[in-house]
Amino acid sequence: MKNITTIKGTYDLLPHETEKWREIEDFIHEYMHLHGYGEIRTPAFERTELFVRGVGEETDIVTKEMYSWTDMDKGGTGLTLKPELTAPVVRAYIQHNLGGKSPLQRLYYIDSLFRRERPQKGRQRQFNQFGIEAIGSPHPEQDAEIISMAYFFYQSLGIDSLSVKINSIGSSHIRKPYLALLTNSLTPEIHRFCNTCQTRIDKNPLRLFDCKNDSCQKLLDEFAPMIFDHISDEDKIHFESVVNLLTTMKIPYTHDKKMVRGLDYYTRTTFEVTSSALGAQDALCGGGRYDKLVETLGGNPTPAVGFAAGMERLLLTMSDSDDSDENSTVDIYIAVLFEEAIPVAMVAADEIRRTKGMSVMVETLRRSMKAQMRESNKRKAQYTIIIGEDEYRQNQALIKDMETGQQDNVPISDLSGYFSPDDHHHSDCDCCENSD
Repeated sequence: MKNITTIKGTYDLLPHETEKWREIEDFIHEYMHLHGYGEIRTPAFERTELFVRGVGEETDIVTKEMYSWTDMDKGGTGLTLKPELTAPVVRAYIQHNLGGKSPLQRLYYIDSLFRRERPQKGRQRQFNQFGIEAIGSPHPEQDAEIISMAYFFYQSLGIDSLSVKINSIGSSHIRKPYLALLTNSLTPEIHRFCNTCQTRIDKNPLRLFDCKNDSCQKLLDEFAPMIFDHISDEDKIHFESVVNLLTTMKIPYTHDKKMVRGLDYYTRTTFEVTSSALGAQDALCGGGRYDKLVETLGGNPTPAVGFAAGMERLLLTMSDSDDSDENSTVDIYIAVLFEEAIPVAMVAADEIRRTKGMSVMVETLRRSMKAQMRESNKRKAQYTIIIGEDEYRQNQALIKDMETGQQDNVPISDLSGYFSPDDHHHSDCDCCENSD
């Protein structure tokens, strides 16, 4: 019978991988707490209408990438596995009247998303993002806070050669005349663009700037008017205030007039944090301001700004990620060499876990002494407790410090008392070491 395997675009996280994920997740939670952001969790699926209205009817996400179905038990309601997180967060903001509870809501999330994309390294059909949304402030210092949080987050993880690409696409009222100008300027040359761009020009011309084709980008440089050159004076003042704050905070940036981002809800500031150390695919995260989204989804007019980042992309860029060690580590390994000693070993392990907070693994395969010591080394145990027949008869256990080689005989009834909470050890990830 043929084995059942994962669905294309999905993957399993095995124990040695989930340890890395937990380290990063713990760091994200701590980092957001230090900045005064509270965690929000939204359902795995939402009404399809939320993304059609929020993300944009002609975006690639809505037209090609969503996993949607009709719920016949609910009168034919369209439902969709969430492909992005800003629209669900804004829906929750409106539904629970968060704006009425505080004029500024600082929210963050870590969650799984679903898009029917072509799977590739660091991008799957089920993927994970973390990000933040600050809802309520129209001022440039809120943009600068969001951008600085993204920049310093990656800097604290030891990722090198960081910079910010930033632009302003102006307020929403300039969008329609600009898109008409863009379409008119490019239509005579559109036959020279790739097939995807030729499709986009009628439905969503701003997406042409997202094309990865070098020849298309050169054509845009030659023929396309840039949206930044058509924004209002007020929008320009806002942009200058943002970049002046970045300069004050010593955050390097470049003004990229093609930085428009891929979703319809953006207004004014758009940005990406990049690292030249990553090669061609240099973007680590992206975001911007979306002052009309709350209103579009039925709330009161409310300004907002945020960013989102891929967890898989982050883990791929961690400079010293090492997949060679596929074993969970423990503080203590208990080697049991006598069957009658198994109950006392298990009781001792439980007591050490509860009273000392140390991780303990007990042998359950009844292997040889040599095999059990090999397992202890493999698990990088700080201590090995050995209980053989002689030790058991004498109500003793041998405790070996695996680093120094020191050995002590300890009464089995007092094994927990041998250890202090300070003996607990773990291999700190770079995110812990560089978070100061």
